[in-house]
Amino acid sequence: MIKKTEQYIPGSFRDPSGFLFYKDNIIYRQINNIYKEHYDHLINSGLYEALISRDLLIQHKEVSIDSPEPGKAYKIIKPEPLPFISYPYEWCFSQLKDAALTTLKIQKISMDFGMVIKDCSAYNIQFAGGKPIFIDTLSFEKYKEGSSWIAYKQACQHFLAPLSLMSYRDVRLNQLLRIHLDGIPLDLASSLLPASTKFNFSLLSHIHLHARSQKYFADKKVKINAHKISRLSFLGLIDSLESAIKKIKWQAAGTEWADYYNDTNYSTKAIENKKEIIYEMLKKTKTRLLWDLGANDGLFSRIASDKKILTISFDADYAAVEKNYLRSIKNNETFILPLILDLSNPSPSIGWENRERMSLIGRGPADTVLALALIHHLAISNNLPFYKIANFLNQICRWLIIEFIPKNDSQIQRLLYTREDIFTDYNRENFENVFGSYFDIKMTEKIKESERILYLMKKKGD
Repeated sequence: MIKKTEQYIPGSFRDPSGFLFYKDNIIYRQINNIYKEHYDHLINSGLYEALISRDLLIQHKEVSIDSPEPGKAYKIIKPEPLPFISYPYEWCFSQLKDAALTTLKIQKISMDFGMVIKDCSAYNIQFAGGKPIFIDTLSFEKYKEGSSWIAYKQACQHFLAPLSLMSYRDVRLNQLLRIHLDGIPLDLASSLLPASTKFNFSLLSHIHLHARSQKYFADKKVKINAHKISRLSFLGLIDSLESAIKKIKWQAAGTEWADYYNDTNYSTKAIENKKEIIYEMLKKTKTRLLWDLGANDGLFSRIASDKKILTISFDADYAAVEKNYLRSIKNNETFILPLILDLSNPSPSIGWENRERMSLIGRGPADTVLALALIHHLAISNNLPFYKIANFLNQICRWLIIEFIPKNDSQIQRLLYTREDIFTDYNRENFENVFGSYFDIKMTEKIKESERILYLMKKKGD
């Protein structure tokens, strides 16, 4: 019977080798007796230290605490906590590609220490310090000479298939990962990819022929590792998959908001004043975790991240998030994490019992939310009344920095150009009244050379 102070983490129940759980709000991982031999080899072979030294694997400490399931327990470890969990369907193209290459890099290093990755799920990767890191300590098993790579199918479904579809068809097809939690089925990927990809040897072998092989053997009895492969062939498969992924490209251009700041009604002086106001507002909060909603390429996110505030920089535009991420990598920005998010349809709780992957709200609240040049899109483009917007923001933050844009602003006039103005409640007075029911307004500043207004608000009763 699990104690009330302990709670299993739903996303880790499938692995017989162990599981994650909370105790007194601290995360732990139980290593079951069945995994003893592999865990000891991971530690004693030097693989653990080799991966830690390269910042490729999450660190942990072995601890002595009571186990929720003592009959199965070999050891309890305390992994280094992650402040925010993201999912593959929230990553831009280059994030998924970097996650794939990191996973394969870990597999190649593991072979030098006599181990393989048994689980090649994209969910084993998180982004910490701006870079991908492997988080599943129990994914490593001792390599058996002649055995095939058990995680090969998963590597193709979680990484190669979505990257190929994003590159050759449409970048938005990464949302298929939200439907298919164990990766995009290869027969589906094969049917969606253009016929020309069958002349690409890598995609022909790893997706098209792989899918055909799966279909052929689907109703046949095949013994695991019935066909032995040499170590050289094993490494050749990894190299081939790595080469295929490296060659896949996607150019971030041509979307509506990718060049937003080149097509805005802000003057240079207004943008600089806006930055100054946001900085002063942030100083009045004790923010460690900030969510920037509608961040575009992260211009204002960096006001926080440059001050070593962990900033989750959300936007619905794939090109904008791609540019944001590539900039963060280029400049080694460790306190910003760009992610894909459609606020009108945010990531839900999904998986078994709707609990394996958390909703956006379930991963909050943030200390502070930035909602800049956003509310008019929600209220006018998505027909959301102010009380709905205020109620949602009230659920995900303690502090709110929000920008109100009056209806005479050129950006709003652009939204109203092709539709009737039915938004009689969209005005400053109503905005302040409605939001004032959920938040205490602590500060109000008009942006220079603009009619736009910035508000600092604090959640009522907090």
